[in-house]
Amino acid sequence: MPDMKRRNFITLLGGAAAAWPLAARAQQAATPVIGFMSARSPEDSVHLLEAFRRGLEERGFVEGRNVVIEYRWARGEYDRLPDMAADLVNRRVNVLTAVGGDPSPRAAKRATASIPIVFGMGGDPVKDGLVESFNRPGGNVTGMTLMTNLMEPKRFGLLRDLVPDARLVGVLVNPNFAPSARQLQQIEEAAGRIGQRLVVAQASTDAELDAGFAALVKGRADALLVAADPYFDTRRDRIVGFARRERLPAIYQFREYVLAGGLLSYGISITDAYRQFGVYTATILNGAKPADLPVLQPTKFELVINLKTAKDVGVKISDNLLLSLADEVIE
Repeated sequence: MPDMKRRNFITLLGGAAAAWPLAARAQQAATPVIGFMSARSPEDSVHLLEAFRRGLEERGFVEGRNVVIEYRWARGEYDRLPDMAADLVNRRVNVLTAVGGDPSPRAAKRATASIPIVFGMGGDPVKDGLVESFNRPGGNVTGMTLMTNLMEPKRFGLLRDLVPDARLVGVLVNPNFAPSARQLQQIEEAAGRIGQRLVVAQASTDAELDAGFAALVKGRADALLVAADPYFDTRRDRIVGFARRERLPAIYQFREYVLAGGLLSYGISITDAYRQFGVYTATILNGAKPADLPVLQPTKFELVINLKTAKDVGVKISDNLLLSLADEVIE
């Protein structure tokens, strides 16, 4: 009898031990997975990922503890995004967070009609066909528009206020960025209203960027507007460095350019936006449906000025721009 009890105990113990790995695997399988895809690069997005994780944590999710994040980066090469989206869909992620500019959510939407998508883009998601309306997105997609693609006329006006005597204003655009045609049209219309001449440089690769720089120098641009574009974000230091070397007063879409030595930026706080991407992603993981979450729009735009750069490029900042309009001055 003791031997029988011993054998039974060993059998039960062996069964329990065999079940432990299965239980661990089941628990691991139950951990939600976020597919995070961006048109940008990880090197220029470190602070943005911190903000995204902060948003997740506000709703109870911590990477490595109770959620897994699969990252995919296009590094400004937009034609890589469809394969990235398809790969994440095949991995059956719980939520697909598609950010870093308009090409990313477009690729995500084409890849799946069932997996929830949280997007970040610079244009109009209704006109772009991502959602039915801002208040009632419908389907499996919601997120936030940063409206940065729509701010080119405003940036042009601010640049002109800064350099009113500019004979030629240079414009840097990416022809591979779908909204670029509309961006350029808006800039040309704003320039036409005041008789401002433009010299346009187009670039979507490093070689084209160098050629664009050369064209701006050859055309003798007196100031530079860098159109909103994720590829340019990945080449931020090169673009800022060029403008400073050529002593070109330049305006950009995000504060990060000014922190890197750029003169002027006008747009939203992108870190606030990424925190909100995290909040929405976590909200969906907690059971909400994208169709019930309205598309968010920015309520504040910030003008940031770098006074050291202004001195280096020989530009005097007016009191009106500095005291009345600037949200942040970097010295």
